[in-house]
Amino acid sequence: MNVVQPTPASLIAALAGVLPNGGLLTADADLARYSRDWSGDHFGRPLAVARPASVEEMSALMRRCHEERIPVVPQGGLTGLVGAAVAADSGEVVISLERLNTIRSVSPIDFAMVVEAGCILEDAKRAAEAHDCLLPITFGAQGSCRIGGNVATNAGGFNVLRYGMTRDLVLGLEVVLADGRIWNGLKVLRKDNRGYDLKQVIIGSEGTLGIVTAAALKLYPKPTQVETALVGLRSVEDAMALYARARRDCSDLLTAFELILRQGIEITMREAADFPEPLTRAYPAYVLIEVSSGGLIDLSAMLLGFLGGVSDIVEDGVVASTRAQGERLWRYREIMVERQGRGGRYLRTDVSVPISKLADFVTEALAALEQTRPDALAVTYGHVGDGNIHLNVVPPEGMASEAIEQLFEEAEEQIFAVVDRYGGSISAEHGIGRVKQKAFLERIDPVALDLAAGIKEAFDPRRILSNGRILASKSSLDYR
Repeated sequence: MNVVQPTPASLIAALAGVLPNGGLLTADADLARYSRDWSGDHFGRPLAVARPASVEEMSALMRRCHEERIPVVPQGGLTGLVGAAVAADSGEVVISLERLNTIRSVSPIDFAMVVEAGCILEDAKRAAEAHDCLLPITFGAQGSCRIGGNVATNAGGFNVLRYGMTRDLVLGLEVVLADGRIWNGLKVLRKDNRGYDLKQVIIGSEGTLGIVTAAALKLYPKPTQVETALVGLRSVEDAMALYARARRDCSDLLTAFELILRQGIEITMREAADFPEPLTRAYPAYVLIEVSSGGLIDLSAMLLGFLGGVSDIVEDGVVASTRAQGERLWRYREIMVERQGRGGRYLRTDVSVPISKLADFVTEALAALEQTRPDALAVTYGHVGDGNIHLNVVPPEGMASEAIEQLFEEAEEQIFAVVDRYGGSISAEHGIGRVKQKAFLERIDPVALDLAAGIKEAFDPRRILSNGRILASKSSLDYR
């Protein structure tokens, strides 16, 4: 049977009238801001941008897309780093979640909130704080990322050590499926053991199985005390020894434990003149420690007591005396992350290994890069308490684009090879998307791949949802 390939014009025409006025954007000027992600590395001009303002509008939109086999990609705040949310070159309709941004409820008794997928994370956190509660998801992009994207990518961040990944904080979901049906699993129950936990299949699926329209999220009591310290250490091995003691002595009050190697501190000092050497001298490794609690604990005394007991490991350190000073210590890390690429492209890796092997991994990976690509700058930092390291590679200034591509390919291959030797993961928190798909498929267990393909087939048999992310691309025409 001869199948007629639909044209971009016919796909857009098929969506006309599905959404109210302003719900479908087609002009080039309107599409520009939906075409490039936060990193600037990933670009894709959509055929159109659909902006449903309710779950009912989302449902009607997906019914039409399913009927007409229109390929779509859901889009949140475009802060992902693996090319999952920008349109593919083959042509896709972007479904923006930006108008689904209502905070439906906050319950300080349930310690739960129900938030629509287009709500910006920082707005959700402020709504929780207004009820004296804490939504723990925290990372640099929280001022622009959206809840739906956090769920779709199983976002991590600084507080994973204490509160877990996003999947640990989701109580329920509302999801529009590929055929337009609405799955209402939006519950705030802490215990619900009725069959398969479908929300966990959706979390981390990067928009390939359904479109999250709302989430019920766990909240915690808002800490009344937060104490922050920055300490200098002789090595990554000492940082891991310090972590082991902090995890025991500070227990569940330990909120963050962030490793920064010397190169990172130097980036901040070079890029921000008002950020001098943070300690009395330079150290090979630094750790940002944060603890938090309610009001019945003398948290300052606890942290000072802990640091006083680890003088055999800690060479030097500073403890913030005010919250503003604590936030300034965190800026040493934030500026490093913002400026590490010198305004240009750089290789981002986001890997994890067993915590006990983290120091060996860093030593081996940096040695491999130094031996083969001494011309590149390796910037290493991470969330030590969950085994997650960002080992990024910055090309020399003035390097040609083709040489940069070769550098990135060689460096990533070396880093991933060390990850493999330590039984780690090539993606700790950013996801797979399109950028890491090849490396992911080269490593996935065949049985796991078969099961994943079966799940995709069950949720999206016509392959219209985020086709080519995580799993290999297939044309929706194959399923006519």
